[in-house]
Amino acid sequence: MQDRPDSFDEGLLPPALGAWGIEARTLDYAPVGFGDYHWVADGRWFITVADVRRRGFDGLRPAMDTAAALRSEAGLDFVVAPLRTTDGATLLRLDRHRWAMSVFPFTNGRAGEFGEEQPAEDRAAIIELLATLHATPPPLSTPPRPLELSGRAGLEQAFQDGRLPWLGGPYSEPARELIADHAGVLRRRLAEFDRMAAAPGEPVVTHGEPHPGNLLRSGERWLLVDWDTVGLAVPERDLWLVARDADDLARYADATGRTPDPAALELYRLRWALDDVAEFVEWFRSPHGHTPDAEESWEALTGTLETLASPFDNLV
Repeated sequence: MQDRPDSFDEGLLPPALGAWGIEARTLDYAPVGFGDYHWVADGRWFITVADVRRRGFDGLRPAMDTAAALRSEAGLDFVVAPLRTTDGATLLRLDRHRWAMSVFPFTNGRAGEFGEEQPAEDRAAIIELLATLHATPPPLSTPPRPLELSGRAGLEQAFQDGRLPWLGGPYSEPARELIADHAGVLRRRLAEFDRMAAAPGEPVVTHGEPHPGNLLRSGERWLLVDWDTVGLAVPERDLWLVARDADDLARYADATGRTPDPAALELYRLRWALDDVAEFVEWFRSPHGHTPDAEESWEALTGTLETLASPFDNLV
């Protein structure tokens, strides 16, 4: 996040680092990513602080444990995984209800941006990486990732409350009006989601969000960061974010012996867009200011609604 977290005491971080045996001299806020908050300690460790009121501590911990196991036990060196505390934990509570912390090795590399178009040779390398991940036996901690819309109830409630004012902050009323203007589109897309068959096939270990913003180019290597949503699902959960043409899908099929299902790719594309809208609705109905993060959320909401209002382009 570009904005520092509200009501968070950064003084909690230095003593908490002691759980990893780290005594940091410097601690610098890193305005990167979206969703969690980050600091760099002594240029060596990358600290992530999550608001676990949204996902739950017990929901995030299995994901962190899985990433650590993929790195240390399965030997996947492209996994940028959390370090374990001296007690073996990958996630540490900073208070009773809201904040939790994980620590990663600071990794030099160049990250992309969500939505960035990647050249064919980069996509080929990433598809090979995903094929390796998908072929890896899942650690016992790997959570299932069912095909569902996590924020559907809140999104549908927004339709029902369409004439009531939203009072969270400067973007609340513009967001309410925008959602009201696109209510018909959203209802049609929700009905389309319900009509589409559940994704077929056996589940594998999926990253969940292998878009350019979560990929680091470090020399000749590609690394995957942000394993918060790792879990068991069909491969298309990852592939729709990477594959752009028939050659990409054929490469994956050659590497795995499993041919991706175009209908499942479209289903996960639709799910992502609807979940995004639901998340932004929650954001703008909650207290917020006129900040860079709020502005970025507004631009993302308007862009996603435009996408939903237009036919999706098939991958093949």
